[in-house]
Order: sequence, then structure tokens, then C-alpha cells
Amino acid sequence: MHEKKTIITDSTVDNQSTVGKIATDLQAKADYQVSAIDQAAENTKDYMKNLYECVDRGIKQFPNQDFYVHVETKKEKLLENVLRNYFIPKSACPTPNYDQSVFKYIHEKGDLIFMWVVPDRGTCFYFKENWKEIPAEEKDLLTFIRMFDDGTLLKLAKRLNGEKDDSPELEKKRIII
Repeated sequence: MHEKKTIITDSTVDNQSTVGKIATDLQAKADYQVSAIDQAAENTKDYMKNLYECVDRGIKQFPNQDFYVHVETKKEKLLENVLRNYFIPKSACPTPNYDQSVFKYIHEKGDLIFMWVVPDRGTCFYFKENWKEIPAEEKDLLTFIRMFDDGTLLKLAKRLNGEKDDSPELEKKRIII
């Protein structure tokens, strides 16, 4: 189902080359669209190191309390095969969005819990449209995509933040307007 594509992250750039040079060379050679699986494989090279560095920052920023780690994956605008992960500690659960992974740090136990991952928009549409052909090893990702699509992740984030779901009265007003 997935062709092997070359993508670039900070971990694939040596001291002799620039990200831009590597990316433009690869773009000139072949189709450079990236599958979610290829993206995940490349991102894991430094992912855990960066994740735990973010947890350390979060522990200092939010002493003696639980917090979340929001990992946002961004493609460079001009170099689409260049991906970067941004690790951000947050006091509140982030609103679910594309290109996002979320973890929760439980202060009392010192545990880091994986909450969800939502890939890019194109991958989400592909998985929803081709759900019957998704291999077994990617079914968990399909589940997160469906939870994102049907609002389950948003409801979870709101509940974790102590927010209430929109009231039926607000829904009625939105329909009338």
C-alpha cells in the first residue's frame, strides 16, 4: 500500500549539508509525497529524546502538577519533504487537530501517557475513504482518525480541561442564525 519515500527531519541532516539542499535534490529526483508510516518511522529517530526533554521543561514550567505534551508536526512550506516536530508542554489538554500527537504527564506517578495521534489531513481522508484496505498494523491510527472526525477527541479534551460540551440551547441558536 505504501511506497518507500525519502523524507527529511533534523536527524537526517549531517554537518556537511543543508536541509534545503538535501530537500531540493530529493524533490528533483522523484515524487516526494510522504505516507504516514514513512513519516512515523523517520520521526522516531530523535522523537523520544525530544519528548523527554519537553517533559523535563514541563516539570520545571508546571511544578507539582499534571500537564500535557503537544507534539506538532509541520512540513516546511517550500520544501514539502522536510518535516519538523515541535514539542510543547501545556497546562491544558490541547484541542485535537491535524498533524498532532498528545501525551499527558501524571506528576504524582511520574508517568507519561500517550493520548492520541492525528496525522495530516490527506492521510485522514485517505484512511476514511479506504478503511477496508487499511492493514492491521495501521488500524489504531484509523481509530484515532475516526475519533477525531466524530468529535470524540474534542469531547475528551474538553472533559480533561473541565469544560462543558456545548449546551443544546447554543446548538438551537446556531441553527436559527
